[in-house]
Amino acid sequence: MLDTARPTFRRAPAPLRHQVLDYVRQAIISGRIAPGARLIERDLIEMMGVSRTVIREALRQLETEGLVATIANKGPVVRQLTAAEARDLYAIRGALLGLAARLFVQNADDADVQSLRAALDETVACYEAGDPDRILDAKNRFYDVLVAGARSESLSAMLSTLHARIWRWRALGLSHPSRSPMRSRESIDGLRAMFTAITIRDATKAEQCAREETDRAAAEVMHLLAQS
Repeated sequence: MLDTARPTFRRAPAPLRHQVLDYVRQAIISGRIAPGARLIERDLIEMMGVSRTVIREALRQLETEGLVATIANKGPVVRQLTAAEARDLYAIRGALLGLAARLFVQNADDADVQSLRAALDETVACYEAGDPDRILDAKNRFYDVLVAGARSESLSAMLSTLHARIWRWRALGLSHPSRSPMRSRESIDGLRAMFTAITIRDATKAEQCAREETDRAAAEVMHLLAQS
């Protein structure tokens, strides 16, 4: 269970549910709640000072996202990371992001390209600062801009669902002590190559770059899981 002071939440009903969900999700992703750990309702209620209903809603959502599993005679637990699931999710992510890059070239306007350039610059700056949390946030913004420019609500919905399930593996790839020393430079180069293809309106190359960067990220996670 979490070994931390009680968090402070704003007391607006709808935002409160989101805040509790985000707090527990981040605790799982960061490893503060370890894989296999039980999520005991009364402990979460006491620690967070919220109702049982709010906790149950958060746990149901986390189960939908694939972060929590309900085990008979044990209750909700944090799901273990498995190489097979990570490999599967990254393969799907690569296909979807490749499509997003292709559709961005086809549908985005100049303002979208400038927004993507700004998001790329921010991502590079965060890599140079070396803060895994900031890097993940910045990369999320980059991909959010990419998907928004693709102009596909269906693709956006699919990636949003996938995003929650794959978040833990992405966080692992950025913060693990055995992370490959060249991975940050490799990722920057991959994102820049994708952006260059976008600026010259080469949809095929942009899709290829997006897929290749996702494949490299998957390879890094597979390597790190093998070290565990």
